[in-house]
Amino acid sequence: MGAFYERILRPMLFRLDPERAHELAVHSMALLGHFGPVCRMMESLERLSPASFRPVKAFGVRFPNAVGLAAGFDKNAFAWPAAAALGFGHVELGTVTAVAQPGNPRPRMFRYPAQEALINRLGFNNEGSEAVAARLSRHPPPGKRRIPLAVNLGKSRAAEIDRAAEDYLASFSRLADHADYVVLNVSSPNTPGLRQLQEEARLRELLAAIVGANAGRASLPGKSRVPILLKIAPDLGFAQVDAVLAVVADHGIDGLVATNTTLARPGVFAGVSEEGGLSGAPLRRRSTEIVRYLARATDGRLPIIGAGGITDVDSAAEKMDAGATLIQVYTGMVYRGPFFAAELARGIADRQRR
Repeated sequence: MGAFYERILRPMLFRLDPERAHELAVHSMALLGHFGPVCRMMESLERLSPASFRPVKAFGVRFPNAVGLAAGFDKNAFAWPAAAALGFGHVELGTVTAVAQPGNPRPRMFRYPAQEALINRLGFNNEGSEAVAARLSRHPPPGKRRIPLAVNLGKSRAAEIDRAAEDYLASFSRLADHADYVVLNVSSPNTPGLRQLQEEARLRELLAAIVGANAGRASLPGKSRVPILLKIAPDLGFAQVDAVLAVVADHGIDGLVATNTTLARPGVFAGVSEEGGLSGAPLRRRSTEIVRYLARATDGRLPIIGAGGITDVDSAAEKMDAGATLIQVYTGMVYRGPFFAAELARGIADRQRR
């Protein structure tokens, strides 16, 4: 299937504007999700393969395999019901903001096929946390789904940086009941000022607010604490990473997602003028460096979801060898096709068995 995609389907999709191709992929996956029996059959066929998937447990959540769909693909919770049929072990929705917003002006996605990369400056375009929560309320709750479902939360563009905690809390209050875990995105380069939330004082304020709200909801009848993760940028220096880790430890955050897209322009990208976050193969080395640093700095005690530059089994295994508990893909799927997750899950299981 991978070869068919790369020879036939990918050239057709790449004739379309990148964002239009993305929308078509989301709609196609959403359509597949409406055919439950077909999805279950596809999922069963994947699990009957000789290199069967190996479950992973992290921050109290059980994952059927280590490969997840990163935030950015399914922003509004349309496509995720079909993810298990394609081999994914979890999905991270979003990024979702407190209020609906259109994002940045188009064009805002750019392909670089020779480098297996993308640059995007989408700007958290989404329907808002209220609409996403309403959509998720029509599906089974956490613990009753085929695979775990996370929600990635970001700051609304209209919210001033000094009111960021209040903005995240609005989304958290609406979506926490629907999430197996929640990710706080403070690292996208495409919302003005957002990365300032990685600074120690602002990060402490944000995490204190979310952790407090999480403890409060857990005290209510029928509610439980939801794991909280933090997504960081690859552009932080190691001293900045240490400062983030200190804040994370003080607030009992359950894990990290490393990393988001990068503002760096390595190699041939030095001459590229498009603004936005670079993802794909050029991010592989730096994101792995961050994963390895995090794992060593925490003595492997803090679960890490590794993301950035995963384009094949070797690059996936590299993240896990560096200390990642789980991995996520998005740009790699653009270049490798819809069954890329299943390929990675089989490859990782095969390597672990050997």
